[in-house]
Amino acid sequence: MSKVKKESFFWTSYSDLMTTLFFVMLVLFVLVISLLYRRISAQDLKLAEFEKIEEIKKAINEINENYFEYRPEFKKHVLKLSVQYPIGQFDMTSITDRKLLSEIEDAGNEIKSTIQKISDDDNIKYLVIIEGQASADGYFTDAYRNNNVLSYLRALKLKEFWESKNIKLDSLPNCELIIAGSGEKGIPRELPDWRNEKNQRFLIHIIPKTGVIDLNK
Repeated sequence: MSKVKKESFFWTSYSDLMTTLFFVMLVLFVLVISLLYRRISAQDLKLAEFEKIEEIKKAINEINENYFEYRPEFKKHVLKLSVQYPIGQFDMTSITDRKLLSEIEDAGNEIKSTIQKISDDDNIKYLVIIEGQASADGYFTDAYRNNNVLSYLRALKLKEFWESKNIKLDSLPNCELIIAGSGEKGIPRELPDWRNEKNQRFLIHIIPKTGVIDLNK
């Protein structure tokens, strides 16, 4: 009789153990499937973001070549218009060739239309940087009057000039505008650098900032 009880206890314990192991394996199986699904979903999302960025880059690279030149070695678009200022000047009315103003206005409209064309996704933000450069001409009076400050003021005045022509880039949906000045630094720089008027120019950066892209769109 004792032997029968022992066998009954063994099989009961064995059954409980197998049931427990079954549920453990079931939980592990569900966990593995969940992790694989998340990984696949993340990969699909990254692929969608990559394709969207490539689409944006293509649109930006198709910007009007009359005004912008893409420099692949620097991965930058350079405003081709050669602007020249007297030493220490930054206002747009100080530009030596006043005929350039209408072309600069057209270039601003080109940037505006390019951003409007590619800003069809609410999950994509655009960082637009207007960067001013100055030629190395030795201009330095003090901490407030030098080529570093001058290049920034020139970029600021370009923004204000465009705004006066109703080209308000920072009012576009999903667009953030940054004004910057790299003084006698930054790239590209044309050599020889000393008093090279080609280094009095503006660089335009259009940088997409992606978040989570809605795959249902």
